[in-house]
Amino acid sequence: MAFLHNFCFSSIAAAWYISTKSNRIGLNRTQSDSIELGRAHKLMKSPKAKILVVEDDPAILNGLLDVLVFNGFEARGVEDGAEGLKAAQEGEWDLILLDVMLPSMDGFTICRQVRKEKPKQGIIILTAKGAEDDVVTGFKAGADDYVSKPFSLRELMVRMEAVLRRSGRMTGDEVAEIRGVAFDGKNLTASCGAESQELTRREMEIIFYLNRHRDRIVSKKDLLLEVWHYTDPEIETRTVDIHILKLRKKIAVLIGEAPFITTVRGEGYRLEMDP
Repeated sequence: MAFLHNFCFSSIAAAWYISTKSNRIGLNRTQSDSIELGRAHKLMKSPKAKILVVEDDPAILNGLLDVLVFNGFEARGVEDGAEGLKAAQEGEWDLILLDVMLPSMDGFTICRQVRKEKPKQGIIILTAKGAEDDVVTGFKAGADDYVSKPFSLRELMVRMEAVLRRSGRMTGDEVAEIRGVAFDGKNLTASCGAESQELTRREMEIIFYLNRHRDRIVSKKDLLLEVWHYTDPEIETRTVDIHILKLRKKIAVLIGEAPFITTVRGEGYRLEMDP
């Protein structure tokens, strides 16, 4: 059964579920949770990377989906091998997490077929088997990396980040040019001619999100959900207004005029693409 996982979860419970399956990192529950939740802020970049998880164990699948959503990814889960292959072929995924032992079709077969059709697709094999022959088979099938169960959440996040970076899918590398201002997500700078301003990661995420949705008004609720990843976007907070104000000031320094982020009273914000 395939389903799109779009709800926010109890982060401590899901992180505990996966991380305590492995004692290899030598951390207790509280320490492990602190590390992983800290790493989550580094991984929460826009736009969301899309992850397909093919895993037949419902407990592991749900735990993985919860962790991925919390870390800022868009995640879909599939429990059957044949359905997993179909989802991999028909969807556009930044990374596929693929179990080996699956109903109807094994992960190695899926990996070979996906690699044949999509040579640049990022794939990490997940399996309870840790034997050398299985590792070799996984890499020969086309996997970019291989994680044996039980695995720690910390290990999985690091390996995912590495594969996404190698495939050029880390969203921190995003760039955009708006009204003559170049925004560089990798170096966190905005520049116009010889002038340059340093931006915070959050400010850069705001400008990229507004740019991707420049054909409409973006509400504060949208920003709280998609940029701040709040679980309750109805919360009363001035954080969006404060960040927008700082961003406008930095843009104004570069272009010497009123910045192109406008406020639509009672609605939200939008980019004015025309002078």
